[in-house]
Amino acid sequence: MIECFWCVSGRHYKAFSPVVKKSERILLKKYANRRLYDTEKNAYITLGQVADLIREGRQVKVEDAKTQEDVTAFILTQVVLEEAKSKNILLPVPLLHLIIQYGDTVLNEFFEKYLQQIIRNYLSYKTSVDSQFSKWLDVGMNLTGTAKKAMSDLPAYKSVFDIFSPPTEEPTKRGKK
Repeated sequence: MIECFWCVSGRHYKAFSPVVKKSERILLKKYANRRLYDTEKNAYITLGQVADLIREGRQVKVEDAKTQEDVTAFILTQVVLEEAKSKNILLPVPLLHLIIQYGDTVLNEFFEKYLQQIIRNYLSYKTSVDSQFSKWLDVGMNLTGTAKKAMSDLPAYKSVFDIFSPPTEEPTKRGKK
């Protein structure tokens, strides 16, 4: 298998699909001690494990164990911030200033309406480019063999290819048949 040429992180993302099968959705319970409980595996999990589930293409829903309030956005924000903290990157400083400056007014609309669609389009485009690049590599590999075969049939190039290929049989001496 050919590695994805465009994927800097080495991760291959599933195409984003708004339709989620029930088997792909996991219910997590958040307890007062800030621990997350995976109801599917009956075990406590970390924010890193939540991130791993999402990278596998699973959807998570997080409910407060006491109030049953949906706290998914809060927990997923924590996941993003923890990963950014460990890598010391997230968003450019000027963008963070804009987020703080304009808060819920302009940016809320942008994040709700446009950012999701931009990311979906990017992932769709990235998938199609990766697929096309892989096809080009396969075609290129096939053309190399095809070109050598076609060129070896031409008498003018036969001696050139003989230089680079190992002898297949003993050369016959002149005058003997």
